[in-house]
Parts: sequence; structure tokens; C-alpha cells
Amino acid sequence: MNNGLEDCCAETVRRAMLRLGIRSRRARKYVVTTDSNHDMSVAENLIARDFSASGPNEKWLADITYLATEEGWLYLAVILDCYSRYIAGWAMSDQIDADLVCQALETALMRRRIPSSCSLIHHSDRGSQYASDKLSQMLADSGIKISMSRKGDPWDNAMMESFFGSLKTEWIDGSFDTRKEAELEVFKYIEMFYNTVRLHENLDYVSPLDFERKFEQESENDGDKSA
Repeated sequence: MNNGLEDCCAETVRRAMLRLGIRSRRARKYVVTTDSNHDMSVAENLIARDFSASGPNEKWLADITYLATEEGWLYLAVILDCYSRYIAGWAMSDQIDADLVCQALETALMRRRIPSSCSLIHHSDRGSQYASDKLSQMLADSGIKISMSRKGDPWDNAMMESFFGSLKTEWIDGSFDTRKEAELEVFKYIEMFYNTVRLHENLDYVSPLDFERKFEQESENDGDKSA
């Protein structure tokens, strides 16, 4: 009994789908980006879910997400400034390792040019990438304090989770054919939309970039008044 359905071979289906421009969507496994089962040092949680900041470069949040492509997973490491929600640094790779998060940090340090007198906290999960000696040394050399979430508690990095949710609901629609295609879309979202154009309710309906420019202008005005 075939319930009124006719059998056809897989090659016939493949040719029909190719002719119609239809592609099957493969089921994807959930990717674990946080490996907390390691013997490396874990830092205290200095943020404690307090994401408020009085200015830029007080609190940075760091995390990793992944995007599906027909070539395999593409991993995205991001650093977000709590004050403005500005994406200060990011990096992408087909490998989820310490080099990935170090590249994101290196980009943020080059872009932000943190003064030595700045008291900055770098907050992440306690995965092996963020607990690595390589990243820890980079942070220490830059005078940045290390903070880590409690084990298995995504709410300790909720603002970053919100950014990843925005990326995947506002811009990313399913899988990409290639990693290069995914990289281009991530670049366009972060640099051409999110940082510079996207309006945030919590930022008085301006973009992260404009919110920081407003801060800089107000700081300069306050300095002129006190001079």
C-alpha cells in the first residue's frame, strides 16, 4: 500500500530539484562552542550580570557562535562593548580554537587603542579558548582584567547572546554555500549595519557608533567647561 504516492528514484528527484532551483535543507547538529572540561585557570565572575557602563572600554563581552555552510561550520568570535553595544573586535575561522579568540581581541585592541590607565574587564565563558595561556597573556600584557561566567550559565553573558540572536534573525537566513559567502554577510552586518546604522532602544534610538560619538562630544564639552 503506497497511500496514493508513487515511488521514484533519487536521481529523478535530484534532477527535478536542480531544474526547479530547489535545494534540500540538511539537518544540522548542535555545536558545542564552550568546552569547560579542562584544567586551565578559571577567572572570577567580575561582571555578575551587571552590564551597565559609564563609558566605552569599561566592560567587554566575548563569545563564539557558528554559522552553517555547505563547506562546513564557520566560527565567529566577537567582542562587544557593554556601554554602546559596539562590536569592537571580531574574527572568523573554520577552527574553534584559541587563535580565533585571540584574533578577535587583537582586532579590538587595534581599533580601540586602550590607554594604560583604563580599567577594562574582558568577560567570557570559561571555555578552553578563553582560558588558554595565549589569550590570558594577551589580556595581561594589555592590563585588562579577566572575568568568566559561571559554568553552564548563558545568562551571565546575556547581552552577547542578544547580539548573536539579532545577527541570526535579522540577517542570516539558513545555510550558506561557502564560508566566503558567510564571511561577507557577517562583515556587512557588523560593519555596514549593526555598528553604524541599526537603532537600539536602549541607546536612545541611535546606532552604537553614534552613541559613542555623543559620549565623546559630551566629554569634550565637559572638559572645555572645566578648563
